[in-house]
Amino acid sequence: MKRGLTTAAMLGLALAAFFAPRVLDGGVLRLVGEILLAICMAQMWNLMAGYSGLLSLGHQLFVGIGAYTLFQASQRLGLAPHLVLPLAGLAGGLAAAVLAPVLFRLRDAYFSIGLWVFAEIAALVVSKSTALGSAGGLPLDLSTLDDVEAFQAISFWVAAAIGAGALLGLYALMRSRLGLAMMTVRDNEVAARSIGVDVWRVRFPAFVISGVGCGLAGAAYFMGAMFVAPDSAFDINWVVMMMFATLIGGIGTIEGPVLGVLIWFALREGLTTWLGLPGGWYLIAMGAVAMLLSLVAPRGLWGVLQRRFGWQGWSARRQPPWSST
Repeated sequence: MKRGLTTAAMLGLALAAFFAPRVLDGGVLRLVGEILLAICMAQMWNLMAGYSGLLSLGHQLFVGIGAYTLFQASQRLGLAPHLVLPLAGLAGGLAAAVLAPVLFRLRDAYFSIGLWVFAEIAALVVSKSTALGSAGGLPLDLSTLDDVEAFQAISFWVAAAIGAGALLGLYALMRSRLGLAMMTVRDNEVAARSIGVDVWRVRFPAFVISGVGCGLAGAAYFMGAMFVAPDSAFDINWVVMMMFATLIGGIGTIEGPVLGVLIWFALREGLTTWLGLPGGWYLIAMGAVAMLLSLVAPRGLWGVLQRRFGWQGWSARRQPPWSST
């Protein structure tokens, strides 16, 4: 019965996504698409920190690489942006694969800072490159589109596919042998090595997958915006959002980042639109909310709901060691 209900719910959501461009106005459609892409990014960060035990401060690198790859590939190949989207994911994964041999030699905070440094270097290189639009940015080549008006609907469907794919993909991965090995390494790397787990072979695919996911999500986001600039593509606020959503919702769970993303956007829209707070103040308010929730719910809001209502959901019961009191 549960499997049948899950299948029915998935079909219902797929139908809702298909008809959404016909019933929602452009602003709402753009916001929903942004939420779906943020869910993918948060899940990719969660894959690294919550399931592989590697805290990242530089995943904006893959967001920016994916975005610029899509803009350049669409223009140079003369193809519609959504047709070259796989190249953006490939570029993000390739960047992760190239950086892994260097970054995996670093431990804990050094890994986090090292990835952030590479993200800053990439932003600086792009801002100095005239072929990539320099610091002024790069518009999307709309001459490759057959129907510009239908492009908004296509962008939303792409965002929906990426968000749903991230959830289903992570669910399948965490129930595979590789997923179990990831959680073993996360919980105790030394013990994992002692029983024959190759830490490199476990963390490398997780890092590459997270690069692919963030590359796709970043490319889809700026494809919908039709403009990309280095200060927005490589903005550290991307990883701030990923961290906030994952830690507040529940790190090491699938449902937690989804809940955290919804809270992030609810607070952002409420504080900026309804209360009219400027960007700096709304980020301060976000930080205050994060500190408060970390005190009252150290395992995240999804952990509170699990204890209160006994919900199991898709997530494994095992939690990362730093999420417990």
